[in-house]
Amino acid sequence: MIIKSPDEKKSQLEILSGLQERPDVGLVVRKRIEQEIKNVRAGIKGEAEAAYEIDFHFGQSKNYAIIHDLRIECEGRVAQIDHLIIGRFLDIWVCETKHFSEGIAINDHGECSAFYRNRPYGVASPFEQNRKHILVMESAFKSGLVSLPTRLGFAIKPRMTSLVLVSKGARISRPKVKIEGMDRIIKNDQLRSFIEMANDEDASPIELAKLISTDTLERFASSLACIHNPIRFNWAGKFGLPIQPCAGARNVLGVPPPLLANSLHSVGVSNSQSDSALKQPEESKTKQKLICTTCSSSVAYNVARFCWFNKQRFGGDVYCMECQKAF
Repeated sequence: MIIKSPDEKKSQLEILSGLQERPDVGLVVRKRIEQEIKNVRAGIKGEAEAAYEIDFHFGQSKNYAIIHDLRIECEGRVAQIDHLIIGRFLDIWVCETKHFSEGIAINDHGECSAFYRNRPYGVASPFEQNRKHILVMESAFKSGLVSLPTRLGFAIKPRMTSLVLVSKGARISRPKVKIEGMDRIIKNDQLRSFIEMANDEDASPIELAKLISTDTLERFASSLACIHNPIRFNWAGKFGLPIQPCAGARNVLGVPPPLLANSLHSVGVSNSQSDSALKQPEESKTKQKLICTTCSSSVAYNVARFCWFNKQRFGGDVYCMECQKAF
């Protein structure tokens, strides 16, 4: 049964496309927006592929409850979970989807790399990301934010398992040494057989005692979906732009809007002045980076530098001290 469908995300692309066309956006910022559009599209595609497989195999079953796009805030921490598959044994499969078009490689230290034109580049570990999601969910259960099903007056403790789902066309290069959890990165089309195999292995009398009714499963999953707290992105703020375009920004030089710099606001600007504006002073670039990627609040330089020096943890993005707790 599908308890919660995926959140609508195409409007984010429309907002970003609108920002890209604004006359007060300079070339450097325009390129950043273009890359963000590519990232959002890739994320939407990866999540849609996984959601299709999950809904196709489990969406009509009364033995499973499906939740897509669940964002939880609990005790100052945040978890943005792509998909949850909840079974009647209160086994919860926490799925993190990644659209690595050319695949993912994990080395002997558990460090992850993706590929672009066959060349590797470092990415944040989806395993660590999912581990934090599970910790936030555990806090939600312990704090009473979500009530657990009970039997004989005792709460039934869920068993949460992390899964990383990648496109069925992507390659997965696993480490030669044994690292715990490496068997839980699978392709989308392997999901059903993986879960069914795990259920067969766990069919013990102790597990059977945890079996809950379909009605209880639906109530529990619905209560979990009810704490979904979606976030609204301030895309303009992320790129250091005002909500509305500057009134004086216009194409006075006959140059296409994508080449206009933020400072070209007056009529009759000379070519030398426009060249200077297009370069964008280093100070302005630095200010644009001092914005939290998640909440768009201003970030002190030392906080931003901490994020830059911890690229493996934050992926090269900047986060305020509060949003860093989600990593």
